[in-house]
Amino acid sequence: MKTTDNLNMPKLAKEIAIMLFAMFITAVAVHFFLKPSGLIIGSISGLSIVIERLTGIPISIVTFIVNSILLILAGILIGKEFGIKTIFTSLLLSPYLAIFEIFFPIQKSIMQDPWLDLICFVLVLGFAQTILFRINASTGGLDILAKIINKYTHVEIGTSITVAGAIICFSAFLISDLRIVIIGLIGTYINGLVVDNFAAGFNSRKRACIISEQYKEIQEFIIKDLHRGVTLYNVTGGYKSEQHVELETLLTRSEFAKLMGFINKNDFRTFITAGNVSEIYGLWHNNKGLKKSLNS
Repeated sequence: MKTTDNLNMPKLAKEIAIMLFAMFITAVAVHFFLKPSGLIIGSISGLSIVIERLTGIPISIVTFIVNSILLILAGILIGKEFGIKTIFTSLLLSPYLAIFEIFFPIQKSIMQDPWLDLICFVLVLGFAQTILFRINASTGGLDILAKIINKYTHVEIGTSITVAGAIICFSAFLISDLRIVIIGLIGTYINGLVVDNFAAGFNSRKRACIISEQYKEIQEFIIKDLHRGVTLYNVTGGYKSEQHVELETLLTRSEFAKLMGFINKNDFRTFITAGNVSEIYGLWHNNKGLKKSLNS
């Protein structure tokens, strides 16, 4: 979501749909698993539960007030795009929770077990957090603090969530016993691991190294059909000291499957190694210039 004159409307519509969906499942996680269980996970929702128990103010209102304060920090310390998107998502959470409170009131835990509630909550919330971080947004609240820590210390986002959440967990001492606090701390730690795991899965790419006599055909397919770059190396075989050309490329999983299909279809003699890459920086993410130059 950009505030420039040249808005990419399809991208904007897609991101709005993602934010609507992500905040819906965030509200599901809070209303159906976190609130009735009495667990105080390291999140603004968890802190809001503490305040609700102490003051009687509905959690939807408390969440709105706390998020409003943190949104100011998001715009100042992280950036306008992140701030605008997070304002949008934060405004969605309170209405979602209010609707659930009216139409699906819950007083007791659905799972009847705090550990099952914990697992369900962190899995659902972690998925929502991950897909929002991918479009430079967040669920608001704790995610804003985590994003600030991530930006200025460069630690992984999951670790940032754990650090910020652990501080909030200790507020549970005001309404709960040590057992609930410990469960909350464990849940906060698991939440960080889940976010890092989901992020690694979403960001995972395939690095393929290919040695073949038909390397020119493979090179042309990667560039013209997959619109990806490829690096060529002159290599020497250790067994017969033969000279070969090795191609190295980074692809999405679907692109890698297309490449393997192309190679198998043409029955090329190849030696291929492939591995997962969890993080990529730089020009790989933007292949529009390559597509444009090929089509011109």
